[in-house]
Formats: sequence, C-alpha cells, structure tokens
Amino acid sequence: MVAHARELAQRMVRERRLTSSHTVMEVASNDGYLLQWYRQQGIPVLGIEPAKNVAAVAIEQRGVPTISEFFGAQVARRLAENGQRADLIHANNVLAHVADLNGFVEGFKLLLQPSGHVIVEAPYLRDLLDQVEFDTIYHEHLCYYSLTALCNLFARHGLAIHDVEHLAIHGGSLRIFASHAGTIEPSSAVQTLLREESEWVHCDAQYVRFARRVEQLKESLTNHLRQLKAAGKRIAVYGASAKGSTLLNYFGIDRTLIDYVVDRSTVKQGMYTPGTHLKIYDPARLVEDQPDYCLLLTWNFADEILRQQQAYRQRGGRFIIPLPEVRVA
Repeated sequence: MVAHARELAQRMVRERRLTSSHTVMEVASNDGYLLQWYRQQGIPVLGIEPAKNVAAVAIEQRGVPTISEFFGAQVARRLAENGQRADLIHANNVLAHVADLNGFVEGFKLLLQPSGHVIVEAPYLRDLLDQVEFDTIYHEHLCYYSLTALCNLFARHGLAIHDVEHLAIHGGSLRIFASHAGTIEPSSAVQTLLREESEWVHCDAQYVRFARRVEQLKESLTNHLRQLKAAGKRIAVYGASAKGSTLLNYFGIDRTLIDYVVDRSTVKQGMYTPGTHLKIYDPARLVEDQPDYCLLLTWNFADEILRQQQAYRQRGGRFIIPLPEVRVA
C-alpha cells in the first residue's frame, strides 16, 4: 500500500506539474502514508482524518498537517472560506464507508480549485461479482460502486469523471479522475467502460448468479476443511481481517475446524476473532507450530503473504486460498 501510494504521488507531481504553489489534500488520510510522498517533494499538503490517534501519527511521525474531522460539505466550506482550497484531492478506499454520499461529494466541489482534480479509489462492483468477493460485504462498507453509479453521483454535484483506471489492488478497484463539469472531455476509457457496464449493471440475473456462487463456494470450502480435519490435519488461519470475519461466520467455520489465527497487526494479537472466538497470534507461530494448512483470509494480498511465509511453506506448510474458488498453494 505504501509503494502504491508513492507511485501515485510521484506520477501526479510529474503529470500535473505540481509545485510548492499547489496544495494536495487527502480525505481519510490515515497516518499520512500517501501525503508524505507529496510533502517530501515540497508540495504543501493537508490531511483530513477523523481518527484522532491516527491523525496524531501523521502529524508527529510524518510531519503531515492533519485536521481530525469527518469530511463533508460543512468542513469543505469552512476550509474554502479560510482560503484553503485544493489543486488535487485524494480519497482512497473511503467512499464505500460514507453514509452522507451527497455531502461528501459536495465537499469535493466546494474544496476544489477551478482547474483541480479529484482522484478516488474504490473497490469495483464488477470484480466483486466476478471473483465472488462476498467477504468484502460488511457493516462499514455501505456501497459497492460501478462507474455508472459514480458518474451519476459526481454529476449531481457539478463534477464529471474524465478518466478511469482499473486496478488490481484490493481484489479489483477503480481509480477515477474527476474535475469540475465542462472543463475536461471524458476519455475513451470512461466511454468504453460505461458501454460495457450498460450490458450488466442493471441486470438482476448477475446478482442472482453471484448469490448462487457464494453458496457453492461455501459448500466447497467447508467440505475441503472437513476432509482435511478428518484426515488428522491441523489448520490455522492467516488474517484477522473484517473480510475474514465475514467469511468465517457466514460459512460456519469455527474451532471445530480451525486451531487459531495469525495476523501481523500487534493490536490484534492476543485478541479473539468476533463470533468464532479464535485466538490471534503473531505469524511467527506458523513456523514455530507448523500446522499442516493455513486458510488465507487476506487473499487480496496473497502474493505478498506467500513470499513473507516462505519458511513455513518450505517446511511443508500449505496455504488454502478461498476465492474465487478453493485452491492450495
């Protein structure tokens, strides 16, 4: 994620020819992991992050000026009235969490300089359906976006999406580029993707098929785990993530099948998974304890995690990757 942020910041400085006379802001700026790269290149930045403890990390450890508030029209209006407007606004992996969508996007409109750009990344509905990513459906994700929906939402507030990119990150995401309506013609990428979506986005059968595939996956994975357990195999889980909790609870995978969970987050270690009550340990336990299999619930970072756990795999440990179909690595 940090490398992803660095590459994007370096690209935007180059393509937008940003200098010390420009301002870059990020909504839901977290610990400054993105804005730090602009700051290092001499670009003035401002983060907007509602979690006070996380905002403090951005300020104290990364030198990223941050206000700790929930972003919306009111905050944007106050900043604009105080002369703080943005040439570039980032909003990565936050739009799915927003209850007041109209106020949020109206905030972009109020905060954006006349020639400015908004860059938003959000998980893509098409990938959710195609890859059976049902486990990304949980309480803090309120919306799952198509480009069609995003274009309608932004147009409602005088903004237009003029470019779009399809990214692999987070199981498949859209990165959209928006500006004030009428300032930039939409690219061929926008027009092409909207045409493609017109063939499926309003089709009920797509969503019925998705539900059916989730049930098939549930049967396939639980049967596989039961067979391994019946053969005397020991199974752990990698990833105490929100998506992992969705999968474990909906599929009914509990302590009768799983021994424990590992996760790199020191905040989670020593705690228990919600609903299934599996204790969470440091990933070092995989090598120390050497379970036969490890169910990988943070599948969206599978390549990275498999590299990190090379010692466990070299000693015979195998990872079970559950989506979009069960496979062993």
